[in-house]
Amino acid sequence: MEPEWLDIGPVDQLPALGARTLPVQGGREIAIFHTANGGIYALANQCPHKAGPLSQGIVHDTTVTCPLHNWRISLVTGEALGEDKGCVPVIPVKVDGGRILISRAAALAGVA
Repeated sequence: MEPEWLDIGPVDQLPALGARTLPVQGGREIAIFHTANGGIYALANQCPHKAGPLSQGIVHDTTVTCPLHNWRISLVTGEALGEDKGCVPVIPVKVDGGRILISRAAALAGVA
């Protein structure tokens, strides 16, 4: 039986206010974010506006700013903030023993 969670590596390899990408064979690339307060979040790595690479955006608190057109996306809900409309799939994440785990089903489906 497949495990429910995928171990994608240690938290300390993801710098605060940084992001890394995780390719998914047959699915959408995932962006993993580390906030200043230690939160770990994962989203599909595509802005809902023009599919900009969110992993290359700037992380602020629990939002990321898309590098293409400055849309702000919530890392918690995946929703575009302010006047912008759209949503990015959120991938459930948990940290266990200093390791980042993501939902296998959501990662493979590309949606939560």
